[in-house]
Amino acid sequence: MKNMEKELLCPVCQEMYKQPLVLPCAHNVCQACARELLGQQGYIGPGGDPSSEPTSPASTPSTRSPRLSRRTLPKPDRLDRLLKSGFGTYPGRKRGALHPQVIMFPCPACQGDVELGERGLAGLFRNLTLERVVERYRQSVSAGGAIPCQLCKPPPLDATKGCTECRATFCNECFKLFHPWGTQKAQHEPTLPTLSFRPKGLMCPDHKEEVTHYCKTCQRLVCQLCRVRRTHGGHKITPVLSAYQALKDKLTKSLTYILGNQDTVQTQICELEETVRHTEVSGQQAKEEVSQLVRGLGAVLDEKRASLLQAIEECQQERLARLSAQIQEHRSLLDGSGLVGYAQEVLKETDQPCFVQAAKQLHNRIARATEALQTFRPAAGSSFRHCQLDVGREMKLLTELNFLQVPEAPVIDTQRTFAYDQIFLCWRLPPHSPPAWHYTIEFRRTDAPAQPGPARWQRREEVRGTSALLENPDTGSVYVLRVRGCNKAGYGEYSEDVHLHTPPAPVLHFFLDGRWGASRERLAISKDQRAVRSVPGLPLLLAAERLLTGCHLSVDVVLGDVAVTQGRSYWACAVDPASYLVKVGVGLESKLQESFQGAPDVISPRYDPDSGHDSGAEDATVEASPPFAFLTIGMGKILLGSGASSNAGLTGRDGPAVSCTVPLPPRLGICLDYERGRVSFLDAVSFRGLLECPLDCSGPVCPAFCFIGGGAVQLQEPVGTKPERKVTIGGFAKLD
Repeated sequence: MKNMEKELLCPVCQEMYKQPLVLPCAHNVCQACARELLGQQGYIGPGGDPSSEPTSPASTPSTRSPRLSRRTLPKPDRLDRLLKSGFGTYPGRKRGALHPQVIMFPCPACQGDVELGERGLAGLFRNLTLERVVERYRQSVSAGGAIPCQLCKPPPLDATKGCTECRATFCNECFKLFHPWGTQKAQHEPTLPTLSFRPKGLMCPDHKEEVTHYCKTCQRLVCQLCRVRRTHGGHKITPVLSAYQALKDKLTKSLTYILGNQDTVQTQICELEETVRHTEVSGQQAKEEVSQLVRGLGAVLDEKRASLLQAIEECQQERLARLSAQIQEHRSLLDGSGLVGYAQEVLKETDQPCFVQAAKQLHNRIARATEALQTFRPAAGSSFRHCQLDVGREMKLLTELNFLQVPEAPVIDTQRTFAYDQIFLCWRLPPHSPPAWHYTIEFRRTDAPAQPGPARWQRREEVRGTSALLENPDTGSVYVLRVRGCNKAGYGEYSEDVHLHTPPAPVLHFFLDGRWGASRERLAISKDQRAVRSVPGLPLLLAAERLLTGCHLSVDVVLGDVAVTQGRSYWACAVDPASYLVKVGVGLESKLQESFQGAPDVISPRYDPDSGHDSGAEDATVEASPPFAFLTIGMGKILLGSGASSNAGLTGRDGPAVSCTVPLPPRLGICLDYERGRVSFLDAVSFRGLLECPLDCSGPVCPAFCFIGGGAVQLQEPVGTKPERKVTIGGFAKLD
């Protein structure tokens, strides 16, 4: 018990707990300290907590000070109202309000406001266990020290008994004196002398009944009356014995673990002490670095100041020299001095040739002096405004000079991030984030077999740019990815996790082949052979004009340039929502070529060309494994049949099957299982299954796209063709 005093100190008064109360946040505070804190918040009247009035013989009116004896005691009904309302009024509450304000208590331990309810401190439990621990600690510290009697005249005798009802300690004589025979006090049971009196059991603050149950929903001890009230209706309530045993077992187990790992605790203490030493050294180094950088800035400023002052000095000397020369010239114009005196003497010359010879040059000088006198202007200005400095930007930079911050958590661009043959990950930093020198990508499979310990991430360090490729992902898996930036200040926070589904089979790479069945008049294939557009021609225009008389509509087909003969394959495409009627699927290469050579026109007076009523499924009863399997799309909808399987030829007829439509996703996925003879159509974004149907795989099978009317299909481009940084999954190091 020697080193546990810190756990027994009140966070307010920093002394041993006295009548501690348990706050809703599970922290403890002395009752007197709690009243003082509420008083500072304005919740308690000047009379304080009425429940704290002394009731023991040691504090009867005869033993109190005269000042206390003159204080008027509140009436019992007033005490009851104060206790139920949380000890008086408080700011913002009106007397007699139907909905009184809930009292908030500033917890000194967690630095947060906790709700006490309408009753305030009167609704809190006393922590009797903590009181017992404090008493045992005090007895262990002051072992052998006797407790004096509180009723004896000085000098008091040693106390031999205590009374919980009277809340006082007595010697033998005083106990008999205050518990006379034949009175009700004689029935009080004596206890050992103590300085802290508490009730025998924990009482419900609402009903003053002994608590017998524990409400798991409210995490609060309740009595029998609380149990039947509406406040705990429908809550999970257990006997207090069960809660006692469960909490005791948990506490014992946790304590046993801690005591059994004392070596680990000591090792961690040593590690923390070493961290403290490193922190002190690193902090001193950081101070020296900052001081050196600031001194460097000061040196640069001193050097710049010297150069600027030198420039001003040179400009000043130049101006002074010009002004001095101008002053000398003007002084020479004074009477009897300089140029004027010389001109006066020349005028005295009477020899005309000699005068002309001497006066010609003199006249030029006098003319210039006269002009300068008439248009007088100082040779140099006295203002140095051109030497003013604009240091607003520099002052702002110096004011904003601060320590380098780590990058903020990147934001993953979910619109551009997807998984196909590879995983393409794209991200960006928030607008006001510090820059990142490089990034770290971490990912893992969520459906991998569980391993003991924390989840193991795979990592790639020092990824440049804001996008990356993850090569060779496992098919049919779910990957979770995250990114964080790094600069000189260290690593920033991770981005939010993003989950990506990989295709259920290896991706099949192919191009559109326009050599078979593609009408150049109606089908236009792009240069990269990954997109095709059907342009409605004259037959469709005639059909629109003669809806009731009959028309001829042709089915245009385009195939992929590869055929599948084994294994499982997957590919995806996007269908233009404005397409009139498009069928996406697969078929036997030989059967498709036969259809190209003699594909008949679809003739019907009111024919909706393969409108999707079949969902590609009306011939399911004709043969078990049809040579074609298509998904019908039209006007932004997918038509699905009522059966579990679906297939159709190129020129199928309407059938009696009941069909339904679903919205067209941004991308469609087709998964072919050649060995099983099955084709699955998926939503390529969420990988939700749309349709599964059988297929005759007795020969090579190739992708096929059928058009009736206008429409467009775009094959999903393999991620590997993008000029992005590649990150090989097999080369990642596992994280602990």
